[in-house]
Formats: sequence, structure tokens, C-alpha cells
Amino acid sequence: MPALQSQPDFITLDEYEALPEDMRAEIFDGQIYYMASPSQIHQAISMQLSTMINNYILLKKGLCSIFSAPFDVKLSDKPLTIVQPDIMVICDKNKLDGKRCNGAPDFIIEIVSPGNPADDYIRKLYYYKNYGVREYWIVDPKRKIITVNYFEDNIINVQYPFDATIKVNIYDDLLINFSEIADMLNL
Repeated sequence: MPALQSQPDFITLDEYEALPEDMRAEIFDGQIYYMASPSQIHQAISMQLSTMINNYILLKKGLCSIFSAPFDVKLSDKPLTIVQPDIMVICDKNKLDGKRCNGAPDFIIEIVSPGNPADDYIRKLYYYKNYGVREYWIVDPKRKIITVNYFEDNIINVQYPFDATIKVNIYDDLLINFSEIADMLNL
């Protein structure tokens, strides 16, 4: 997601919450970064992945919940850090307050935007790892690669092609078949 504009002043939580509802933004260490709307392929991949994961959770009668952007995750109060992951799984219901997730989700998937891939590969990798996300996937439709980071076992940057079947490490038996997604979306 590209940083379209940044402001040198630190933003407060009250200022962030006062932004227009249709304005997409994230905050890293008190600095606001505005985001462009996602593309059609981005949204299609997000929908397919969310559906697969949600169906798994429902089938297993799991305790975790899945959310998709825009849904705020406040990683830190000081300095204020708020992100809007494309897809997230939250297993600790105490982190949910009706407005946002307060603390790290267990599993996050970001779908790379062509305008600023470094945001997902570098910036978010750093923040998600350091704030306690258990597992972080980067889905790159342009390069047709999925990068898996399973921080609990220090497995970093394992890359898979778009025709792979990939295990979600926070679960014992959830497999995502990307060739099904690629076929459905003609990728």
C-alpha cells in the first residue's frame, strides 16, 4: 500500500479517529501514511482467502475470528502505531473492544500493492514481528509469490509459487491451495 502523503507532525489517537470515514490511513510511530484504494485483483484475492479461512474456522467451531480491511489494529499507544491488515485472524477476544483490535493479531495476510511493495516486505514485516504477530503472509499477485513468515518458530521469508498448497502454521490442519485461487481468478 503506497504512502501517498506523510506529515511530519505526530498524530494522536483522537486525531486519527476524527479522520473522515472514507479516508484510508495507517500510523507508524506517530506518523500518518495515507493509502490508495485496493485494486480489483487485490480485493478478489482477499475475498477468496477470507472465505477459505472463515469456512475452516466455522467448520472447526474455532474460537478465533477473521477480519478484513478496513479494520484497525492498534499495535502500540506510544508511539501510536495503527495498521489495517488486509486479512487478520484474532484468537484472543479480549483484544477486541468493538472498535478495533488492541494488540497483535495471531495471523496476518497482506496483499502487495504494486505502488509500494516495500511497505509489506519491509516496514510491516518489521512491525508485525516486533509487536507479536505469530504468522505473517505476503501475497504478491504481480510476482505470483506467497512469502510466509512464522515468527514463533523463527521461520522467515519462505517463498512459495502461486500453484502451491501452503499450511497455515497457527493451525494443525489448515491448508490453502493457491492454485484454486489462481484458477478462479484466471491468474
